[in-house]
Amino acid sequence: MIYQKNITLPKMTRGIHLITEFILNEITELKKFKMGIANLFIMHTSASLSINENFDNSVLNDMENFFLKLVPDNIPYFTHTDEGPDDMTSHIKASIFGASLNIPVKDGKLLLGQWQGIYLCEHRENSRPRTITITIMGE
Repeated sequence: MIYQKNITLPKMTRGIHLITEFILNEITELKKFKMGIANLFIMHTSASLSINENFDNSVLNDMENFFLKLVPDNIPYFTHTDEGPDDMTSHIKASIFGASLNIPVKDGKLLLGQWQGIYLCEHRENSRPRTITITIMGE
């Protein structure tokens, strides 16, 4: 069996945002799968997806601060700045994090670890709603 759905996340501020519950609320068909794999693919080049700790919010703050230092805005040698000083830096961060996640499915649930959550990594100061395609394959 294969199921696919596009979902749109609301506009979020720059940073790393826990979206696990939002995703689960949108894919009620997940309960029909005994086992399989769920692929989440973000259809943007200046935002990304990640799985990380969902217990302590300081992890998210530390990650955001690390990436702001690793790839700061206003790097003078970047020429791709049509949409502002975070244009190229957003693309770099999105490439580092990645555009997709594969998560095992068992007994109608995503097999995330005890402290794992799904995150939208918004790399733009001036963000927009983000679309994610979710594909679940299995039995």
